[in-house]
Amino acid sequence: MNNVVKSYSEKCKSKNKKGWEYTPVSGLFELINLILINQKTGFSINPYMQTPGTHQEAPSQGVRQLAAVMFTDMAGYTALMGKNEQNARILMDRQRQTLENFIPAYSGKIIKYIGDGSLSIFGSAADAVKCAIEIQRELQKDPAVLLRIGLHAGDIVYENQDVYGDSVNLASRIEALGVPGAVFISDKVYDEVKNQENIKTVFLGKFNLKNVNRPVEVYAVINDGLVIPTSAQVGIKAGAEKSIAVLPFVNMSADPENEYFSDGISEEILNALTRVEGLQVTARSSSFSFKGKNEDIRQIGKTLGVTTVLEGSVRRAGKKVRITAQLINTIDGYHIWSEVYDSDLEDIFQVQDEISQKILVRLKENLVERERKGQLIKPLTENIEAYNLYLKGRYHWNKSNPEEISKAIKNFEEAIRIDPGFARPYCALSYCYSFLGSSGVIPPAEAFSRAKDYTLKAIELDPNHAESHLSLATIKFFHNWDFDGAEVSMNKAVSLSLNSSLINQVHGWFLIAKGDFNLAIEKMEQAVALDPNSLPLMSNLADAYSFAGRFDEALAQYEKIIEMDPGFRRGFEGRGMIYLATGEYEKAILDFEQYHKLIGNPLKGLSSLGHAYAMAGYMDKANECLEKIMERERTNPGIVLHMDYAFIYSGMKDFDQAFFHLNKTYEQRIGIACLGMIFCIRYPMLKELKSDPRFSELTGKMGIDA
Repeated sequence: MNNVVKSYSEKCKSKNKKGWEYTPVSGLFELINLILINQKTGFSINPYMQTPGTHQEAPSQGVRQLAAVMFTDMAGYTALMGKNEQNARILMDRQRQTLENFIPAYSGKIIKYIGDGSLSIFGSAADAVKCAIEIQRELQKDPAVLLRIGLHAGDIVYENQDVYGDSVNLASRIEALGVPGAVFISDKVYDEVKNQENIKTVFLGKFNLKNVNRPVEVYAVINDGLVIPTSAQVGIKAGAEKSIAVLPFVNMSADPENEYFSDGISEEILNALTRVEGLQVTARSSSFSFKGKNEDIRQIGKTLGVTTVLEGSVRRAGKKVRITAQLINTIDGYHIWSEVYDSDLEDIFQVQDEISQKILVRLKENLVERERKGQLIKPLTENIEAYNLYLKGRYHWNKSNPEEISKAIKNFEEAIRIDPGFARPYCALSYCYSFLGSSGVIPPAEAFSRAKDYTLKAIELDPNHAESHLSLATIKFFHNWDFDGAEVSMNKAVSLSLNSSLINQVHGWFLIAKGDFNLAIEKMEQAVALDPNSLPLMSNLADAYSFAGRFDEALAQYEKIIEMDPGFRRGFEGRGMIYLATGEYEKAILDFEQYHKLIGNPLKGLSSLGHAYAMAGYMDKANECLEKIMERERTNPGIVLHMDYAFIYSGMKDFDQAFFHLNKTYEQRIGIACLGMIFCIRYPMLKELKSDPRFSELTGKMGIDA
């Protein structure tokens, strides 16, 4: 209590930042108020952290006290420095001036600046929150500063002008969860401010934060002028407590070919759970990566970042099916619930729905079914044979190679023949033909035309199937370059499937093409959080960082990818692109040479290598790459390599040839080349190409704002 009085005494000697002096009467009431707050909250109003305008030496030995801890971080600063250093410094100065104006005014103390962020402490949680609100409101004004703020209250150690402890770490983790323009607070801060009429909050969920021993409830302050995120938006940045991975059910049937059926049951339950708001569901590719492995459930939980796992088995004999299912807590490995279902094959949808509903009962708190209807899994067809064929087709489709895709097409076509009103096979055929067209197996114009027809038929039969709308969005986007139409279909898909990694991935691609890199990164981060074992998704996220100029983050992501799988060639290509963008040409060459080596074909994977050779001044080697591309074109009639030529010629600074081939790509809009064209204009290493007037002419024709 003496600290309160001492702090107050010092405060009376100084003028407040707002410019008014303390009077004896008002000062007395404030002193009483400080004492009452101290008794209620347990905060020590410490003179070393209080009282703007006064200075006291901090103790050299650590002093423990309770405090509200605030972390701030300026989003996108590294990218801004790369684009406009002067503007970045203006915004940094504006941020610091705002902090220095408001934090002392609310009896806080700035402990230190950390790069483009800061660490501060307050004696009152309410003051800290009010200060954070004012900071965000101020920084929303022009020129706007994108700032994340996280707050926690608890025990700290104050020593040598710095603070330490678990509470400091937790505040930092909450800030990292945040989004620019928002104020995030922990449950401890919420307890202190929940009865404050002028502070409004919303519960975001309970999260497992790194190096924090307990799940933490996180709230967002929703006062006017603040950004208010959704719980799903935040859940992907940390291990949400309501999270699950559906492992592939084991095929226990006498016939090993029934594996398609057990896989299909698992996948249908997984897809149904993605429609539950507030539930984080690991994507198929990551959960199925444990197929056939006898891994400890607790380790699977750590790897996938989930708190529960559903596993089981399927035994099928004729028209009889037995399904066992177990929901397991990944923290301790204990069963939460388990059950055995014996049913006729015709009742398979009812069994799947019952399993899904029982999972939700166990995880019920704060979960709401997206469509607010009774069933999660509804009968897709009344013909069980058509459903069998559909599951077989999905089984082959998931193997992702042209031979298996051809088998899948036959299964889907047969399912449609048996039941023409079954929507899902039409959608699946759309994806099959898009794959074959993009990979050049069949002419792209024919492939995408058929894909669009199948998608439209699927939507006609089932307007509420998210994957069908996503398929239509990708066709409009990648093949037709109809960006407005793609956005409409994309938004529809998002509204129908809240937590799909695939939807987030495609949405991220779309946003990159539009140049909205920060939101694209958010979508890609969501996709990776839902599919953490997917190296292609991790590559997409690294690319998004690179396009945004956040090269350090992009490089760290690619380092992680290469460490996870040194044979994943895209990792070396992506890292090489970052080295190109930062002017480290020798490093880029080493990575592109490794990428070319991993491809295993002397005539493939040469465009980026040729570009790097040219940028480093090795024109003879660049010309060798060019000649090999020409040889590949001669030996593969019909192959389209305009993007390869464009990339090498841009490195050679032969912009006439580069634009010739870019325009050829635009005219033909063929497969992967078309996709590469959309993203090529965003490559940060093509600065000189972008300064040419022909570049804006080209992007104008494409309908993209470059």
